Amino acid sequence: MKAVTWQGKRDVRVENVPDPRIEEPTDAIIRITSSGLCGSDLHLYEVLTPFMTPGDILGHEPMGIVEEVGAGVPDLQVGDRVVVPFQIACGNCWMCLTGLQTQCETTQVHSEGMGAPLFGYTRLYGAVPGAQAEYLRVPQAQYGPIKVPEGPPDDRFVYLSDVLPTAWQAVAYADVPEGGSVAVLGLGPIGDMACRVARLRGAGQVFGVDLVPERLARVRERGVETFDLRSFHDEKELVEAIKDRTDGRGPDAVIDAVGTEAHGSHMARLVQNAAAMMPRKLSGPMAERFSVDRLTALHTAIELVRRGGTISISGVYGGMADPMPLLTMFDKQLQVRMGQANVRRWSDEIIPHLTDDDPLGVEDFATHRVPLSEAPQAYEMFQQKRDGAVKILMQP
Repeated sequence: MKAVTWQGKRDVRVENVPDPRIEEPTDAIIRITSSGLCGSDLHLYEVLTPFMTPGDILGHEPMGIVEEVGAGVPDLQVGDRVVVPFQIACGNCWMCLTGLQTQCETTQVHSEGMGAPLFGYTRLYGAVPGAQAEYLRVPQAQYGPIKVPEGPPDDRFVYLSDVLPTAWQAVAYADVPEGGSVAVLGLGPIGDMACRVARLRGAGQVFGVDLVPERLARVRERGVETFDLRSFHDEKELVEAIKDRTDGRGPDAVIDAVGTEAHGSHMARLVQNAAAMMPRKLSGPMAERFSVDRLTALHTAIELVRRGGTISISGVYGGMADPMPLLTMFDKQLQVRMGQANVRRWSDEIIPHLTDDDPLGVEDFATHRVPLSEAPQAYEMFQQKRDGAVKILMQP
């Protein structure tokens, strides 16, 4: 089959690789019909290269048709149309039963001290072959895949794999009071959808912050008050502008949908780039122990949120040696919640909103649809934020 493989920093290629096969009774094989390109994929493309191996198959946002099922998968049949969550969880352990599927005790990557494995996402998360491919082997298929009806286009459901539950969890963790205020930093796919979810869930004021004109325009069209970073001399001016809209206090909650690739810290970027260029035997351990993130968005969130407010982090951070303003966080009595989205925890809440009137605008959420063969160009376009690229779907 054809699949998108990682070959090095900013180097992805479409190659012929062996077809996946059933390896365990709880496996299924899915023929992919749509697969998303995620902002987290850009971390592999740019920042987290020390944890990758040439030939790794990328991608973790798939949906498709069941082609084969193992003997231990009683509820799926060949021909079923399914969305596959980006993490692999059993559904039966204590963590899964409490809604923390990303911490699944059956599938945790113990060798790396990490939680549940993710499709197409570094050796830290199991180096599981990913979903930007023609076919996908799905472990724990007795629980993971979400069956969806035939008929509606893929765009109606494909975001259940990651974008929708990640945005939904970000808003739920933000704990915005009814009629309250929330600022969303970063208006890529997750930030954009988080704005939509926040409005759907009753937020009175939603502020969106970015510096890409097309992204600002998209959320503005859906009633979000936007702030263009390019219009401010520094982050302090931005903070004051948003505080002016919230009686001087700051919003009740701030969602950091940016993560480690925030603009701002040239030193952190130099450290990231240096690690990416080192030999793999040195770069991996060094990145694990001394990794430094660009924390501009997180520091802005801490300064912006009102005292006693909540910060919800959905952007991916990888550092373990990052300085944090704990005195400020303690003094402001902040609550901070974060983590990979627990897809099956939220999917039943989300599905009723994927209705004919499409309140979240999922059918026109994608800005680009490309064949799998154009994946290298799609990665480059998305990384450089060209041509208004916010969400790209690939079709094998």
